[in-house]
Amino acid sequence: MKKYTIALITLLAFNISNGQETVVIPDNDSRVITTGVPFLLIASDARAAGMGDMGVATSADAYSQQWNPAKYAFSETKSGIGVSYTPYLSKLVNDIFLGNITYFNRINEGSAFAASFKYFSLGEIEIVQDEFSEALIEKPNELTLDVSYSLRLADQFSMAVALRYLRSDLRIQAVDANASAASSIGVDIAGYYQSEEEAYNDFNGRWRAGFAIQNLGPKIKYDDAGRENFIPTNLKLGGGFDFIFDDYNKLSVTAEVNKLLVPTPPMTGREYEYDDVNGNGQYDEDEDELVGFPNNPVNSNVIISGQSNDVSFVKGIFQSFSDAPGGFSEELKEFTWALGAEYKYQDSFAFRAGYFNESEDKGARKFFALGAGFKYSAIDIDMSYLFSASKVQSPLENTLRFSLTFNFGDGEYDEY
Repeated sequence: MKKYTIALITLLAFNISNGQETVVIPDNDSRVITTGVPFLLIASDARAAGMGDMGVATSADAYSQQWNPAKYAFSETKSGIGVSYTPYLSKLVNDIFLGNITYFNRINEGSAFAASFKYFSLGEIEIVQDEFSEALIEKPNELTLDVSYSLRLADQFSMAVALRYLRSDLRIQAVDANASAASSIGVDIAGYYQSEEEAYNDFNGRWRAGFAIQNLGPKIKYDDAGRENFIPTNLKLGGGFDFIFDDYNKLSVTAEVNKLLVPTPPMTGREYEYDDVNGNGQYDEDEDELVGFPNNPVNSNVIISGQSNDVSFVKGIFQSFSDAPGGFSEELKEFTWALGAEYKYQDSFAFRAGYFNESEDKGARKFFALGAGFKYSAIDIDMSYLFSASKVQSPLENTLRFSLTFNFGDGEYDEY
């Protein structure tokens, strides 16, 4: 059997079979990576949100659990409780939100533990079967519960491990009585470096760096016959520097990159037979006729480019670095990056700004963020605001986020 390959849209392939040619027509060109429980990627605290959704290499705070729990080993506060509230799609509804509560405790000079609970409410859904039936109210939601332990391995470096339980209850009981909530577990591995304060010509300075591999765990699915979804396993890398001008003024700048460790969807198509009218051995869209089009392909979901993403989560992690149909250039597009800055005056007032960027082909999230923080006695109050810089409007655009932190034993540990 003689085979030919031609280009149509992005790629067409055909072969001679039973007197007719076959052609593969692409049916998707989207390479946006999707996962289950995507709310895990939403910044739940206002401090991180005000710097462009970053936190893996910033200084320790109560909300380090989401970003890098290894930072707790460097906390100058003995313990603390953080509470945050983030409205979601606030322009459309008022009952979708992300809430978070975190507790941490620095056990001694070398270790700390933390626990947090995150709840994502998708509001109320009213289901009306007919004009005679009473409306049914469904309240889909998702949540996580996690614990972490961090250990100081050296004066300037710590590591941490976290265990997370994930539950996604998106079932609509009125539609499917057999539907059930999906669940999975995830593990985080993180590290944090913070140098001692060093003297420069006109200021003192301190270096920071961090990494975190988050949500290492099995896929999640909602029923036995349903499709399994990867949880948002991701890699975070970041670094920053603190400009310490005097006892009252400090400016911190930080950069961070992030990559989902989830396989890229392959480019697929459907294989059809066609009549080669002009006999040139190539499919001409304006002249040749597809046989059985559009409802009877010879084969469906033919992989044209890329690799199958029907793999285990472990294999998917390694595959995610080399499976993009567009090659290395597309792999680079799967990295998001953010830049942020935080100015503090006398540790009682903070002003923050940041920028987050994602490739147009991978979701097109681009936004600027502003934030502020105030400290009154042992209480920190933080807020942030997001401005979208993309054609794709952010569900958090023009949303004011709040966080509240209660510190116990503030200043008990002096690192320098």
